[in-house]
Amino acid sequence: MMLTLPVVHIVADTLPEAWEKAVVETWRVGVSVRTQYDKPDDPPSKDAIAVIVVREPFKEPRIHRALPCGLAELEIYCQEVIHGIHDHWIDPSSGKWEYTYHERLRAYSVPGMSEPIDQLSYIIDSLAKTPHTRRAQAITWKVWVDTGIEHPPCLQRIWVRVIGDELVMNVHMRSNDAFKAAFMNMYAFTELQKVIAERLSERLEQQIRVGQYTHIADSFHIYGAYFDEFQRFLETLQRRTFEQRTYRTEEVLPIFEEAREAIKRSLEEERISGRKGI
Repeated sequence: MMLTLPVVHIVADTLPEAWEKAVVETWRVGVSVRTQYDKPDDPPSKDAIAVIVVREPFKEPRIHRALPCGLAELEIYCQEVIHGIHDHWIDPSSGKWEYTYHERLRAYSVPGMSEPIDQLSYIIDSLAKTPHTRRAQAITWKVWVDTGIEHPPCLQRIWVRVIGDELVMNVHMRSNDAFKAAFMNMYAFTELQKVIAERLSERLEQQIRVGQYTHIADSFHIYGAYFDEFQRFLETLQRRTFEQRTYRTEEVLPIFEEAREAIKRSLEEERISGRKGI
């Protein structure tokens, strides 16, 4: 009997290889399902459950060239997730952002509690006390809020554990735009994995390395509106080698450095002007 919702299971050494194989397999086996964002003439999406395992998240090459944005925007997104550079844009009453992942992970507020919960500090404290604990996790979902907003968080949960001298991380998404968002998500979350490993190394006074990364999505989908663009992406897989389809980190470091300087200038301008982002 055929599965109602197919399961895409990918195991690969590097991040771009894992993502690339996952989107291609979703295109091949994904079921046709309409979405809440389709325009009347859009084909139904290709959809599947995804379990994507990256054995060595920081092995090069680390970046796929088929980004939906520029490399500078990738750095900005990482800084949003890890450092919360745009948490001050959260202002639902003014039509601004409802939340950021950083805010949910570092300052998870609960009605009736006087102080928000820093879940990442809880993770590091838990692992520092018992590295093999199964309780080191953080969530984003707020049922009292997210059932009523237009764009609730896709990221649901992060779970980490130390096995030997490696920090493994599982990330669970309720919904994931496979072609236009998943790689950026995976890249930023592995950068967060690295930060946790570094801070834990300091606490334990021993080297904890970044280990296996597993990306789980309940709905890993390619929107019908992107089908023409995705077909062109598939054509590039035939024309270019894997090396030509990816970047090594050292190749793009100058762009990342320029982006960091631009971020500093932008944040200073916002501080002076009082502007709250988009």
